[in-house]
Amino acid sequence: MRAGPSQEEIRRHNLGVLLRTVHVRGATSRAELTTRLGLNRSTIGALTSELAGAGLVREELPGAGSPVANRGAAAAPGRAGGPGGPSTPGRAGRPSLLVWPESERVCALAFAIEVDRVVAARVGLGCQVLDRRESPRLPGRLAVDEVIAPLLAFARNAVAAMPADGRLVGCGVAVSAMIRQDDGRVRLGAYGGSAEDPLGTALAEALTGALGQPVTVRNIADLAVLAEHTRGVAVGCDNVVYLHGDGGVGGGIIAAGRPVTGHRGYGGEVGHMVVNPAGRACGCGSRGCWETEIGEHALLAAAGRDLAAGAWGREAITAVIEAAARGDARAKAGLSQVGDWLGFGVANLVNIFNPEMVVFGDTIRDVYLAAAAQVRSRLNRVGLPACREHVRLRTAALGADAALLGAAELAFERLLADPLEVVA
Repeated sequence: MRAGPSQEEIRRHNLGVLLRTVHVRGATSRAELTTRLGLNRSTIGALTSELAGAGLVREELPGAGSPVANRGAAAAPGRAGGPGGPSTPGRAGRPSLLVWPESERVCALAFAIEVDRVVAARVGLGCQVLDRRESPRLPGRLAVDEVIAPLLAFARNAVAAMPADGRLVGCGVAVSAMIRQDDGRVRLGAYGGSAEDPLGTALAEALTGALGQPVTVRNIADLAVLAEHTRGVAVGCDNVVYLHGDGGVGGGIIAAGRPVTGHRGYGGEVGHMVVNPAGRACGCGSRGCWETEIGEHALLAAAGRDLAAGAWGREAITAVIEAAARGDARAKAGLSQVGDWLGFGVANLVNIFNPEMVVFGDTIRDVYLAAAAQVRSRLNRVGLPACREHVRLRTAALGADAALLGAAELAFERLLADPLEVVA
């Protein structure tokens, strides 16, 4: 028989759970932590003291009228020294200390390599963005050296700007492409073509060599859905489909509270679900992929835009949507057509995964907002009643930076799993 966990293993596990709670929820009172973790007050006190001693959290008395105090008082009425607030009137007791993440001192670097831009940020524990930079890039295949240079420059500047007692705990990278998880190799970029670029290896060598920190590379939609599930619109939903538009179309899926990434990380490529076998050729080599009916090029072509002129990207999508709103007949027809195909694919995904929520992100968000009626109409015609009648269609709460914040969550994961090991 396998022996049960040792006291040391239990303690380290509890340290990770407590730190994760504060990372996700922000400032949390000791009393609320006691309730949430199911531990007694002295154990919570010992755990928070240990994390504070390691420089990961700090403890403060709550201020009057603190929103955390109000949240805690509502969560556990009638308790002396209620979570996050002063003691209950008429009863003796001291205010419960608030436990804050050390956002300024404990940081991760997050990067998003998208079709037309590269975004970099220094993110504090608790996912507070402390420094953010963005630079445009030409759409097309990934040129590894051209991508790495600005990221490396930002990384060095970001670390130099950290406090003297600051600690960098990891780097996460979101890439708009099919990514092999074990080595970060790009198999298919958002604009098509088999790149086979060793992006993950090159990034790891450059950043680890410069910073001495591990670098993890993942698909952009997988990280966006992680962020929305952790602190965005999908909090509390254990079954979520996230759709990401960035030149092509990608998907991030969470089922039963766990990410669905498939073998070696290639799962979720919903843009290459064939919906129209007689349709357009796709950059992946197939024909009639969903991406060819709802992607950026599909909308621009349906709206009568001249793709040969090179006018594509976020601004071009916005221009079509604005033209449709002004009454441009060609733009309205194109948007309606794409909206119908968007609903067709959503219905298929709803039938397969039976999610509680479908989230539209990046440029797909804008298309959905402009064509929501067509999407819902097609979903109602094609979706199984048992699967569609409860599903909620929502837009990403974290906006265009959902993947960037997901990359930060990825970078913090090692610390949250075992805080003392990483600090040591």
